Amino acid sequence: MSSVPQKLRLAAITLIAIAALTIAQLQLVDNIGRDYTESTLKRALVTFGIARGLNGVISVAQGTQVAIEPAGIGLNFAPGQILQPVNDLIERFSWVMLAASTSLGIQRVSIEMISSRGYMLTVASFVALSLLLAWLGARTPVALRRIAGKIAITLLLIRFAIPVMAICSEGLYAAFLSSQYEKSAQQLEQTTTSIAQINRNTAQEAQKSESNSLLQGARRLYESAAASFDIQGRIEQYKQAASDATEHAVDLIVVFVLQTAIFPLLFLWGLLALLKTIARH
Repeated sequence: MSSVPQKLRLAAITLIAIAALTIAQLQLVDNIGRDYTESTLKRALVTFGIARGLNGVISVAQGTQVAIEPAGIGLNFAPGQILQPVNDLIERFSWVMLAASTSLGIQRVSIEMISSRGYMLTVASFVALSLLLAWLGARTPVALRRIAGKIAITLLLIRFAIPVMAICSEGLYAAFLSSQYEKSAQQLEQTTTSIAQINRNTAQEAQKSESNSLLQGARRLYESAAASFDIQGRIEQYKQAASDATEHAVDLIVVFVLQTAIFPLLFLWGLLALLKTIARH
């Protein structure tokens, strides 16, 4: 450890460590990562609200019944029941959004934890100890120097891992997912509005049908009921709304699963691989 190249190497490592601690203390990366995590969390919560709203109007559609009397035989019919499959999908979609929001909330809390004073003191202590042992060189046990160095590097990596992951995740969203998210979220809101309007029309026409039936009494026929309430047309409207909701819900699931599950897992896998490499060398 007395040769000039070794001392230069130690000096470079010391400067890098001091720079890393300075950046960590200033929280420059933390602030960016925190802002990105907040914006992603807001998107997830808004999308969760859209999913619950769509689930609500579908439930109303399924519960709206129309009374008709073909050939004088009373029947109750709920056109909205055709939305049952998409209602199941939206229910699962809302759970995906809840899980995504939870993941982002955990990331936000993790950023606060690693930027706390206690964690910073721990990192700085192990970095200082590792550098001191390295400069003392042969006067200290090799195993002790290696252990201290591994702990210091691991703590530094953890210190920057979550903010950097948040920044990279937002970069992935901006580059590949933002247009898909904006389009699908907007279309899903429009689908919610469309189903709500169909529900209102269905309820109004059902009331008209019931009112006319009371006036006509025993003379009500299937033709008059069909004239006041176009069941087949309403079914087609619900089918189209179900198709739109399914397509855009799946698109949004892809966006949030990629950003809040698959990408973080890949990032953590890379971090673990890096830590294993450090442990070997």
